[in-house]
Amino acid sequence: MKKTRFTEKQILQVLQEFETGISAIEISRKHGISNATIYNWRSKYAGMTESDLRKLRQLEEENNRLKRMYAELCIDHEILKDVIAKKL
Repeated sequence: MKKTRFTEKQILQVLQEFETGISAIEISRKHGISNATIYNWRSKYAGMTESDLRKLRQLEEENNRLKRMYAELCIDHEILKDVIAKKL
């Protein structure tokens, strides 16, 4: 997963600025992000607190780790199936 350069607190501050009525263009210039990033963050993190956002990121990291583990096990399983099929 791509590491973000913004912390949970910074993301929430940007979203709070956006909710106060400051335009997305001004916020994007101020923080060096694109307008699309602001809208993506809003759709993904709307209504979250900093602790909720931190938990979400931890769960996403754990999910990615488990997906990699599963993929490695599937590869190992296929290799073992091939070995057994060749012996028979």
